[in-house]
Amino acid sequence: MDPALRAAASGMMAQQTRTEIIANNLANVNTSGFKRSRAHFEDLLYQTVQGTQVIGGNEAETLPAIQVGRGTRLAGVQRLHEQGPIEQTGRNLDIAIEGEGFLQVQTNQGELAYTRDGSLQISDQGVLVTSAGLTVQPPIRIPADASEITISVAGVVSVRRGNDIQPTELGRIELARFANPSGLLNLGQNLLAPTTASGQPVLGFANEDGMGRLQQGSLEGSNVEIVQEMVEMIAAMRAYEINSKAIKTADEMGQIANNISR
Repeated sequence: MDPALRAAASGMMAQQTRTEIIANNLANVNTSGFKRSRAHFEDLLYQTVQGTQVIGGNEAETLPAIQVGRGTRLAGVQRLHEQGPIEQTGRNLDIAIEGEGFLQVQTNQGELAYTRDGSLQISDQGVLVTSAGLTVQPPIRIPADASEITISVAGVVSVRRGNDIQPTELGRIELARFANPSGLLNLGQNLLAPTTASGQPVLGFANEDGMGRLQQGSLEGSNVEIVQEMVEMIAAMRAYEINSKAIKTADEMGQIANNISR
């Protein structure tokens, strides 16, 4: 295959992947706690047409090698953990994390997962769970006669029981953070799993030891910026188009070369 065709084809595949990532960002523009992703590319191996050369005597300059690139490929997809906008909902069981940290939840397989989606519910057993029904860890049980649920910026959960004047403290929401949150593995349903790239979770309480604080009655929105994603999509489309023109040009040049002998 013509090297130009191969290089341009790799460019088209790269822009196709870039467009898929942008489309996923736009699809989750209203997903609570969603973090946008960005594609990174790297150039492929180079063919050395001519090595370095020394012109003249010992004091002459050395000419650099002549190399021709052979295209590009996807090097990685980075998740950008910038703070999303805090959107007020007025609902007592909605909490937004302002700063570092993830809520810990237990999956149906009994493993721990992590999320920034603070839309909590009370299960039929009176335990705080996510909107998907996963139990927040460590578990916090809300009594049946509880009213006026309060979650402080430090994660302390308090309620009023019956005719009590003073609130009763039920527990404290624990957060986890990672040395490299971009290394977490997406599980879907707003859940992330630790990997060797992310490191082990460091546990702590909100508003302490560098952890973010909690805001009751609010949710963290997606950090996707529609205008920026649209600009990225236009740039990807133009790059895809110019690579397709390079393929067409290389094909026409091949046809011309084939017709020389006719």
